[in-house]
Amino acid sequence: MKLSQRAMSISPSATLSISDKAKELKAQGKPILSFSAGEPDFGSPLAACRAAIEAVNRGETHYTPNSGIGELKKAIAGYYKRRFGLEYSSGEILVTSGLKTMLYETIQTLTDPGDEVLVFTPAWVSYVEQINLACGAAVPVDTSGSGFCPTLEEISKSVTGKTRGMIINTPCNPTGAVYSEKALRMLADVAVKYDLWVIFDEVYERLVYGGARHVNILQVAPEIRSRVIIANGVSKTYCMTGWRIGYALGPGEVIKRIDGLQSHLTSNASSIAQWAAAAAINDVEDEVERNRAAFESRRDLICGLLSEIKPLRFVSPDGAFYIFIDVRGTRVPDDMEFCRKLLEEKYVALVPGAAFSAPGYVRMSYACPESSLKDGVARIREFIEARS
Repeated sequence: MKLSQRAMSISPSATLSISDKAKELKAQGKPILSFSAGEPDFGSPLAACRAAIEAVNRGETHYTPNSGIGELKKAIAGYYKRRFGLEYSSGEILVTSGLKTMLYETIQTLTDPGDEVLVFTPAWVSYVEQINLACGAAVPVDTSGSGFCPTLEEISKSVTGKTRGMIINTPCNPTGAVYSEKALRMLADVAVKYDLWVIFDEVYERLVYGGARHVNILQVAPEIRSRVIIANGVSKTYCMTGWRIGYALGPGEVIKRIDGLQSHLTSNASSIAQWAAAAAINDVEDEVERNRAAFESRRDLICGLLSEIKPLRFVSPDGAFYIFIDVRGTRVPDDMEFCRKLLEEKYVALVPGAAFSAPGYVRMSYACPESSLKDGVARIREFIEARS
């Protein structure tokens, strides 16, 4: 059977493939420690679970409005007003079946064949593939030489007459970098100068540590609101990855077009999950802070442990729950080979940096108990020392 070039050209998600391999080995009885998946290890809030049960009992098991139930849109609008001072109406909000779907729909709506989109690398694995699916061209802007934050100099080298947009992800997956107000101001100026749309992915915005502070780009540059689509969801902040609720906030006409695309792609997001998400956004601030503090403690632990393994280099992450490790100083400098051998020999699962357009690095998630982090780093040390 002949398959489309589109399907044949897409690379499977490296994070999911590593996780699947680790699960396969674990099923065989191997003592696997997986630091590959991008999800919190805490359970979903009880308030969300109760709201879901109540929704089932009320019979909320039918189609909802394609763009989302009014109660969830109201919760999202209220959250953005409280947290960022930004006001969005119902017609400027779209609820989707997960943030990944929201990003796909938005990129499809904003990108024509041949359009170029700036992607600040290292970058989340699906940005490039989703741009490819829209027949656009992802243009990498390397940030590895500037603390994983883009510079005007590097951006200027990458902009052409075909550049139409940029994707900003802060806090960043995989590096944990949190962009400063100064950096966001620069990016806003670039968007205006070159007439670019902006997807602002802030799904990790509640997971920021130490003296770092997350800032929404529209707080810094409200004048670019007409060209910004904000991307967020309940997966990371509220530990609700499996519920599959993402959302977009943006100009009404753009949201309307994305909504139209969604009507032919997925229709509405899960009715039950929408009620659960509304309850989480409205009711669980204490849990959000408790989880954030736990991740910060884990970050401090993992940074301390890894700093004792001299061939490894890393920048301490200010946000998210990943640490991006430079393995080029080891005896296994190829990140793909490093991850393969580490999994086979020490049963430790990491994600190769090549998946994030950053060969020579590996991503380690610290969304797991501290005991697992200690054991995992000990195995990594053994793996490296055996080759020294």
